[in-house]
Amino acid sequence: MRLGVDVGGTFTDLLLHDAATQRTYQAKTPSTPEDQSIGVANGVKLICEKAGISPSDISLILHGTTVATNAVLEGKGSRVGLLVTEGFEYTLHLAKSWTPGPLFGWIVMDKPEPLAALADTRGIPERMNARGEVVKPLDREAATRLIDDLCSSGIEALTISLMHSYANPDHERVLAQIVKARYPDIPVSISSEILPEFREYDRAITTVMNDYVRPIMRRYLSRIETRLKDDGVHARLHIVRSDGGLMSAEAASERPVHTVLSGPAGGVTSTVMVARRTGLGRLLAFDMGGTSTDVSVVIDGEPTISRSTEVGYFPAKVPTLDVRSVGAGGGSIAEVSELTSSLRVGPRSAGARPGPVAYGRGGTEPTVSDANVVLGYLPPVLLGGDMSLDVEGARAAVSKVGEALGLSPEGAAQGIIDIANEVMLGALRVITVQRGLDPRDFGIVAFGGAGPLHANALAELLGCYPVVVPANPGVLSALGFLESEFKNEFVQTFIRSTKALDAADVWARFDALAEKAAHWLEEEKVAPQDRHLQFSVDLRYEQQGFEVTIDLDGDVIAGKASLEAVFDKFHATHERLYGVRFHVPVELVALRVVATGATTPVEEAAAITGGPAAEAIIETRPSYFNGEWVETPNVDRARLAIGERVAGPAIIRQYDTTTVLLPDHYAEVDPHGNLLIWPNAKGN
Repeated sequence: MRLGVDVGGTFTDLLLHDAATQRTYQAKTPSTPEDQSIGVANGVKLICEKAGISPSDISLILHGTTVATNAVLEGKGSRVGLLVTEGFEYTLHLAKSWTPGPLFGWIVMDKPEPLAALADTRGIPERMNARGEVVKPLDREAATRLIDDLCSSGIEALTISLMHSYANPDHERVLAQIVKARYPDIPVSISSEILPEFREYDRAITTVMNDYVRPIMRRYLSRIETRLKDDGVHARLHIVRSDGGLMSAEAASERPVHTVLSGPAGGVTSTVMVARRTGLGRLLAFDMGGTSTDVSVVIDGEPTISRSTEVGYFPAKVPTLDVRSVGAGGGSIAEVSELTSSLRVGPRSAGARPGPVAYGRGGTEPTVSDANVVLGYLPPVLLGGDMSLDVEGARAAVSKVGEALGLSPEGAAQGIIDIANEVMLGALRVITVQRGLDPRDFGIVAFGGAGPLHANALAELLGCYPVVVPANPGVLSALGFLESEFKNEFVQTFIRSTKALDAADVWARFDALAEKAAHWLEEEKVAPQDRHLQFSVDLRYEQQGFEVTIDLDGDVIAGKASLEAVFDKFHATHERLYGVRFHVPVELVALRVVATGATTPVEEAAAITGGPAAEAIIETRPSYFNGEWVETPNVDRARLAIGERVAGPAIIRQYDTTTVLLPDHYAEVDPHGNLLIWPNAKGN
């Protein structure tokens, strides 16, 4: 039995899969921002009760966490000391020397303080060149004095990031040994292990970020393992990486920087699975939760991977799924500006506590969820009857917005929904239109607790159909964790012109990376038959500032021969991406080996209990569409058989979410149990 756990800003979602019976069980419980481990432990108890099992029956827990992300965004990380090469103490301050353009000239840039303060930075007498040759030997005596001075000042973690350590890590390793011998309780990260790539600022800030969140992640994982153990859970705990892969809890406590986008990764992984199972290769992942909305693109059944991301103001050069987030969710607060008398929605959120007014937990400010309640889109009870909504409280809160704008409660609620939709539409445009992609060529997968409430309206705005509402949309990210594979990346910077390049030298370095990858797979206890290695190279035209990653085909790897075919593939890829092919020498920048370990796919027994759509109607309630109240059927999704159609308008209800089906649309249950929403104009 495998359990996926997704901690959100409002709810903690859990999905349990029993491989023996091919059944899944789901649960949602309020998140506990003061200590996320409390909400996780509460959720595990709840789902065990629902499934009728003992906590000891769970064999594996796969957990997506926002602990690292929140620590950076809120500036509540640890005090980090930094050792750099003498003369480079201002690396984090200089950063990339970004200067606002002329349109920003009137804006005063609020430059954030670095994650490691200058007062906690020391320059070490030493120097390597870009080929890994010692230019200035390491002064061990001076280094020891500087380490003693820094480590006795109260720092909680230490980063070592020396010039060109990617080419020769010897000096970094010596310094780490000195620290560990003299200050064994201070966690140490060295840049040649966290990010063995060139570009000193990226390497330094990524390694510092790792240490900034490392003590916090260690404490969190320790708390959650202790709570689960006390509750009788003996399962192994794995953490989801930013690129959708898995890592052990031990690895996550050492390299938490790889979890900075852990939360949204599960939803993208599930969208990929939806694409592969339905044959809809081009999909937009639309994950709307209580606090934010995350969107991503899946093309030809594959997610888009980025080699870097940003956490607040700071870049992190780690592999991530290319996800864009906006501060619009079910808990986003609506308010009228005193200055302009205009309506604003988000990014402020009511969070888990107090939450929307309708939740009855002390919230007083109207939210998007309250607007959905007022319009009749959300029923009076949620979570299968476990949670009652305060309909009158929500209406009173939204009415205050309406009074300020001279609108009826329904008009104010519609305005709140429309503005929230426009914010989310902007994120979807960024990942499609601004990249030259036509959204009309894509379907949209709606998930998260609030995704199916808004997806039909967004599809109507963008023209992207079908809207796919999976069987478990409210806990789809947790399902994605169950379908994730173990993953890690091993890189070596190797800058060489490809003219007269010695292929044997390249393959020797690939062999060394592959050996590291095999050792990691062994540590993660991945069975030999589930292991896979993917080889790639980063290439660019000479004097270009950025490179393109090109995967090596199986025959090239097997033959270990010339790389000419790889260079030809680079020319074709560059032309496809940028519309131009240059006739100048190609430069090799880095070698990469990505190690993956396959996990057992989630196979769910098909539901055969459904019947005709007319028999699935729970009740008929008024809902607000196109400026008027309409008596709208509320349909129990669990009672819909495969192939059944529901005509809009309709409200389709299930345990973990509610789907709004607009007028002039219909929803059909496909053979995989997904709801596919189409406009009537496209119907058969």
